[in-house]
Amino acid sequence: MTLQVYNTLTRRKVTFVPLQEGRVTMYVCGPTVYDHAHIGHAKLYVSMDVIVRYLRFKGLRVRYVQNITDVGHLLDTGEDRILKGAARERVEPMELVETYMRAYFADMDALGVTRPDISPRASAHILEQIEIAQALIARGLAYEVNGSVYFDVTKWPEYGKLSGRKVEELEEGARVAVRDEKHHPADFALWKKAEPGHILRWTSPWGVGFPGWHIECAAMAIKYLGPTFDIHGGGLENIFPHNECEIAQSEAWTGKPFARYWLLAGSLTIDGVKMSKSLGNFITIQDALQKHRAEAIRFFILSSHYRNPVDYSAGALEAAEAGLTRLLSPLALVREHTRNAPVGQADADVIDLLDNQRERFTDAMDDDFNTPSALAVLFDLTTEVNKLLNSGTTLTRGTLEAIEGTYQSLGGRVLGIVPTQVQQEANGELLDGLVKLLIEMRAEARKAKDFSRADEIRDRLATLGVALEDRVDGTTWRLR
Repeated sequence: MTLQVYNTLTRRKVTFVPLQEGRVTMYVCGPTVYDHAHIGHAKLYVSMDVIVRYLRFKGLRVRYVQNITDVGHLLDTGEDRILKGAARERVEPMELVETYMRAYFADMDALGVTRPDISPRASAHILEQIEIAQALIARGLAYEVNGSVYFDVTKWPEYGKLSGRKVEELEEGARVAVRDEKHHPADFALWKKAEPGHILRWTSPWGVGFPGWHIECAAMAIKYLGPTFDIHGGGLENIFPHNECEIAQSEAWTGKPFARYWLLAGSLTIDGVKMSKSLGNFITIQDALQKHRAEAIRFFILSSHYRNPVDYSAGALEAAEAGLTRLLSPLALVREHTRNAPVGQADADVIDLLDNQRERFTDAMDDDFNTPSALAVLFDLTTEVNKLLNSGTTLTRGTLEAIEGTYQSLGGRVLGIVPTQVQQEANGELLDGLVKLLIEMRAEARKAKDFSRADEIRDRLATLGVALEDRVDGTTWRLR
């Protein structure tokens, strides 16, 4: 089966054929780094990560570009998010950017998200953005008013082709306050005049100002991937106006198609409402990682198709933890058996079984990166492996290594939910040591008749999924 993707631009599923055989160019709208990333960001970037991982798994060479927005992303009030964050923390804007850019990458690393090949910053590409605005003015597609430059949507008939919106249907003030200086309410800023006191400012042919949000992605995508590239990823909530504006200004500037395939992910919600800092209903990735394994968070996200929204709750993450534990349950036994298994080649019947599961897995992923179906295949694999382990049959080292390799290839390399053996063993030793330390502290509290403290240790461990069992010969523990 060849890879099929749902192209939001054409609103149908199509065969994916890269521009250049064996190579894929991909751009994803990155974060605006004014605060800690939340698990809504995890939903988007884990989804994009699996797309990149699978393309590489299929033998394609991927150039993955994901920008960092550090200027120009305005709130509905007209305030720059970076400036607002800098005022909140009483730091310089670029100090704020450095802090939260580093925090973002640390969060992504912790979640096992592959680093982009290029992570350009908007503020480092001001000249490219000015060049685009100048060219569009020269072609009569943009105009300057009082030091600001706007794209004239009425001059570009294809404006709205991604979202399906028509210029004549766009309501005045639908997203940001309408400026009287615009020719049309839907015209969008390529360059904004910097009012007195606006810290982020650069010299331009139209005076001191700063770039609009939409133009940065156009400038950076084209600089590093060319005027036409294969995949544009991002979130469905940014189709309008951000992605729509990207397409219009890029194609008006280059005269060529922009992104060929638009792969856009659904949002993460809480009780059906999109998770957002502006709404205050968010949980940072750092906080989520305090309570759940990174692989469990990925499992939770991948249990839903990337184009669909997913609703967050504590119960859903606990279920993901349990599901991941069940999925990976044979691995510890496989590794234990491998140490003492007789040397020998892999059993032919087992190889056939693994090949069949691999084929089913790739069929699922070839169907627009259908991770829920891919996970179902891995659960079927776990069922079959458990049968083998419980059958009483002596399995050769080659057989066990082939089983381990299949989990690592499909669940690890592609989905990122299977830790490497070294990581898993190291984590297991660390967990065992920490829990035993807490058991000793609990025993000391009980000996001192501080039963409330002893109960608190037991209860806190229980909330983390660790169950203690008091026996005559001492206290043991297990994961629930």
